[in-house]
Amino acid sequence: MSGFLPTTKEEMKSLGIDRLDFVYVTGDAYVDHPSFGTAIISRILEAHGYTVGIIAQPDWKDDSSIAILGEPKLAFLVSAGNMDSMVNHYSVSKKRRDKDSYTPGGVMGKRPDYATIVYSNLIRHTYKKTPILIGCIEASLRRLAHYDYWSD
Repeated sequence: MSGFLPTTKEEMKSLGIDRLDFVYVTGDAYVDHPSFGTAIISRILEAHGYTVGIIAQPDWKDDSSIAILGEPKLAFLVSAGNMDSMVNHYSVSKKRRDKDSYTPGGVMGKRPDYATIVYSNLIRHTYKKTPILIGCIEASLRRLAHYDYWSD
């Protein structure tokens, strides 16, 4: 296991990586700790010989933010993060939360509502044919099969 996983092209270059096998896009800040699914999955892939880079909290309003590590050889991995983005943003009574515990400084607004879908769409705008693998609570059958009364 090397140091931190690359988050920039310069870090990739210093590790001797021209093109990553996987690029992991997450709604959380990059924390290399086993309490974060991004770190666990990335380190397991790395232990099996794959190269993995992290794009943490990309700007979902800017297509170029998804291209900072280039196109991966195998796939993009997408996760909203440790917590469903809607639970992260809203209380049960639909009040907007003041703090995002998974963003440095608790700053709100670094991830969109329905982050997994938004990040996947952002990737598809830039990379038309690259596979996208989604995971996290937002990718569960509960979320994808759920009717959203708030949006109706």
